[in-house]
Amino acid sequence: MKKSLLGLSYEEIEKVVLDLKQQKFRAKQIFEFVYAGYQIDEMTSLSKELREKLAETYISNPVKILKKLVSKDKTTKFLYELQDGNIIEGVLMNYKYGNTICVSTQVGCRMGCKFCASGLNGLLRNLEASEILGQVLAVNRELGGTMSERKICNIVLMGSGEPLDNYEQVTKFLKLVNEKYCLNISERNISLSTCGLPEKIKKLADDGFSVTLTISLHASNDETRKKIMPIANSFCLKEIIDSAKYYFKKTGRRVVFEYAMIKGENDSFECAQELKQILKGFPTHINLIPLNTVAERGLVGTEKKQVYAFQKKLESLGMSATVRRTMGEDIEGACGQLRNKFLNGNNV
Repeated sequence: MKKSLLGLSYEEIEKVVLDLKQQKFRAKQIFEFVYAGYQIDEMTSLSKELREKLAETYISNPVKILKKLVSKDKTTKFLYELQDGNIIEGVLMNYKYGNTICVSTQVGCRMGCKFCASGLNGLLRNLEASEILGQVLAVNRELGGTMSERKICNIVLMGSGEPLDNYEQVTKFLKLVNEKYCLNISERNISLSTCGLPEKIKKLADDGFSVTLTISLHASNDETRKKIMPIANSFCLKEIIDSAKYYFKKTGRRVVFEYAMIKGENDSFECAQELKQILKGFPTHINLIPLNTVAERGLVGTEKKQVYAFQKKLESLGMSATVRRTMGEDIEGACGQLRNKFLNGNNV
């Protein structure tokens, strides 16, 4: 595969230019094109000869928008193609405060959560930092944004893959996207969702990161969690919650617990009582998620009425809880659904 210009610093791009025996000022032009999301053949202020020389060894953005589907609620699902032909996906969500993009961190996933389509074909490979960033820049450009006038306000690492299973590249991405020469998006505007890898959660705090940490809990006891999340066979709830408390203590950032409501599995008032017990002792928030049904998984989401009753029960117990607004249902909005449909040869 060709090397990616995306992810290189200004100095590194300057070296590329000098190695090609070009004038130094070309580095600024190339740099601005790269971080605006342009491909090499679109860098029209460069000579055709220089573009051809660059293209022999490099690619600008390793992520190409293959297809996009727009929902009735204006949510947009993107399919992306990578250099090696692999397909990933992401979602753009429109809120009053601006655009939020959900990005993938792996091609597939090896966590095997029973309610998620991302891992149906297993983990193929980790994404490079440039491929994670490439998703953001491709959509920013698609929306008419630039580096100085970006159209992306918030980023959620909650697409296909387990971010902390690709720790080095994900944290490199966090540094890149926060750079002034890039989109300069603060970590306070970035959420990282994990199924719960305790040592990596602690490492994230120890390494000085302060993103909003969201933990996919989805159960109030270890027995239920083992049924729906294989990772629960390696780490118990106490280990995960202890690491969340550690993260809060180190960063001062409140941790959010994601809780997908599954009919007959985790939606009883007894489960609400258990959540109160296991999460007591530090400020947190529970985000209740009406489950997007994945046909291949066989799980059924809790009825909306019961979801809201569960929320009221948590609040009566003194807990902070909200119900996530359902978005993009008509365009295969759940993680991995659209990619899986595409890979199976179905029309999208």
